[in-house]
This record gives sequence, structure tokens and C-alpha cells, in this order.
Amino acid sequence: MKIEDTMHQLGLTLPEAPKPVASYVPFVRTGNLVYTSGQICLEKGELKFKGKAGREYSVEQAYEAAQLCCLNALAVVKSAIGDLDRVSRVVKVVGFVNSAPGFNAQPKVVNGASDLLVKVFGEAGKHARSAVGCSDLPMDTTVEVEIIVEVKD
Repeated sequence: MKIEDTMHQLGLTLPEAPKPVASYVPFVRTGNLVYTSGQICLEKGELKFKGKAGREYSVEQAYEAAQLCCLNALAVVKSAIGDLDRVSRVVKVVGFVNSAPGFNAQPKVVNGASDLLVKVFGEAGKHARSAVGCSDLPMDTTVEVEIIVEVKD
């Protein structure tokens, strides 16, 4: 089954790849690896989650924010390689969580991205990961996610 068909069955819609909001490119491909720039909680060009996990948002809501960031990252990957079926493995996920003081559930939040990737890609979606708490993120986004994927030629 095609990756986007799997996503559709999961109720997930791949958005248009977000445009950079500063001076950077959305991805870099080197050899068979695609590195995405950090993707924030944009939905149809609007910031959907703005504020801190543990203050404005619960762990469950921030988990949804991480899923949205991951969908944006996948959209960037598709723009880089043309077809998500060319992804042979998700190598790494890095998640940054805009955290209220004392909030320490960053791994549970970034599971939003990790769980999505495993549901979509199966075994090939299992990856190395970092989940980092931050005092602030660009545009006051709740979560930012970047991914590295390996691509089949």
C-alpha cells in the first residue's frame, strides 16, 4: 500500500509544504539523506498551537501539535523527493517543546511525531530521537520538529 494511502486510512492529510519564515531552505539533501528544517505548528499558513506546554496546552494537546509539525515535515520531504514511498527509513527526529517552568513531559509530547511516523512507515518509521524543552520557540509555537530520512534511489 502506498504511504499516502496509509495516511488517508489513518485520517491524516498531507498539507502543502510550508514556506520558510526566515532565511533558510526547507530541506537539504545530501547523498541518500534528507534533512528537514524545523517545522512548526502551521496549519494552512496559520499558527495553530501558540504558547507553552504545561500552561496553555496539556500534554495531549501538545502531542497533537507535534503531530502537526511532523505532517509539515513529511510535506517538506515529499517536496524534496516527489513521493513518500521513496523513504526507506526515518533516521532521526528532533523535537523542541516550548515548556512552562517545571514542565518535564517533553518525551510524551514528541511522541506525537514519533507515533505518527511508526503508524505511517511501520518498522521503517522507528528512529533515533531527541526531545528538548525550551523556554521559547520562534513565533511562540508550542512545538518544533525536524526529521532526517533515508531515501531510496
